[in-house]
Amino acid sequence: MKRAELVFVPTPAVGHLVSAIEFSKRLLDGCDRFSITILVMKPPFEPSATLNSNTSAQPLAASHGHIKIIDLPTVNRPLELLQQSVEKYITVYIEGYKNHVREAIASHVLPSCSVSGLVVDMFCTTMIDVANELKVPSFLFFTSGAGFLGFLLHLSSRFDRVGTVFKESDSESVVPSYVNAVPASVIPSFAFSSEGYICFANHARRFKETKGIIVNTFVELESHAVGSLSYGEIPPVYTVGPLIGEHPAQQSDHQSKFDKIMTWLDDQPLKSVVLLCFGSSGSFDEAQLREIAIGLEQSQQRFLWSVRKDPPKGKFVVPEEHTSHEEFLPQGFLERTSGVGVLCGWAPQVEILAHRAVGCFVSHCGWNSIMESLWHGVPVVTWPLYAEQQINAFQMVRDLGLAVELRLDYRKDGGDHFVVADEIERAVRCVMDGDDELRKRVQGMSGVCRRAVGDGSSSASFESLIEVMLASFN
Repeated sequence: MKRAELVFVPTPAVGHLVSAIEFSKRLLDGCDRFSITILVMKPPFEPSATLNSNTSAQPLAASHGHIKIIDLPTVNRPLELLQQSVEKYITVYIEGYKNHVREAIASHVLPSCSVSGLVVDMFCTTMIDVANELKVPSFLFFTSGAGFLGFLLHLSSRFDRVGTVFKESDSESVVPSYVNAVPASVIPSFAFSSEGYICFANHARRFKETKGIIVNTFVELESHAVGSLSYGEIPPVYTVGPLIGEHPAQQSDHQSKFDKIMTWLDDQPLKSVVLLCFGSSGSFDEAQLREIAIGLEQSQQRFLWSVRKDPPKGKFVVPEEHTSHEEFLPQGFLERTSGVGVLCGWAPQVEILAHRAVGCFVSHCGWNSIMESLWHGVPVVTWPLYAEQQINAFQMVRDLGLAVELRLDYRKDGGDHFVVADEIERAVRCVMDGDDELRKRVQGMSGVCRRAVGDGSSSASFESLIEVMLASFN
């Protein structure tokens, strides 16, 4: 049987790639009329070895014979743009891949079949041009939530109305996709600079050219945000989440680390462990790490702490693991917490959250992590670092009541931000010793999201999306 060939162009970052592969697998599980090619760009930041198909994509897609992974060649990194705006740098970097995407489709796809559509990531709107050249529809794959999607769509209309970027002195802003007015302190950093603001406003304008927007969320979680997207010139929105997938470089490369972590968790009481994990790019300086250690010890809770080393100033590289924890820990910390705490670098976050021993998750509030915590019913303590994480944390705490606030406004990219031990102790104790109502709400939402994917709202949305994709094929 002839299959409808979809070409995916994800943003070259681990979280985006994992979500794209999980969506692809779910699409193939739901319909046997598709085949999928995923084009993998080299990452925009060094070291490039952190993202390629052999370590990231191929193992995750191996269970599906109708997913093909193609590594694209290296392009020049316009590093001079980093001083202006990270968002502009990434956008221009991805634009440099347009010819490689054309060539990959011409060489690896078109000789054997015709392309039915392109599925492009939020930073990859330039590839809509390629879809137009091929005279096929394009779909946007949005890896964050409906609230943030609404915020991006709000940017261009706000600029047309106000004529300026956001300012730190601004009063609260009414953003249609959020229930509560949004304080300036949680607005993403890019929205305070003209380069970053205009970059995302331009992306959002192009979102509207697509045939549909696929969002990793579910209606029951973000009913207000999804409802706000049903007006104006916005394409149909398909809520297909949560998309929960394995993370790359899992047990095969880290088997001994994986076994050590899971064996330790097996020996801990039910819901007794605090997980601290801040994503593949999350890190802190030694002073902040020391304060975290003091806060954990004061909380008297069991903990599993994924620790990464801050990159050198001005360097955009993936944080590395510490070779020695003693260099930043309070004297005697390891001895005093022996048996009740584990420090690690790499951590299998999804598998840890799934473990019965985990009762709390101190998180950077990346959207994938939020989806994983809700899926497994683990309450979040919010510690956002960068990108849209501050507004995600705001939404989880203020709009949805599904997280405990440690900080909503912490930023890695500027400002005098330091979280003291007493704050960490208070937030952790709030979940572990106190807030039964929060735990009940989170566990209730876990059941809701599993039903949504099973035979509920997300499943129905998937079916609608499949019909639209097949209609363009037929």
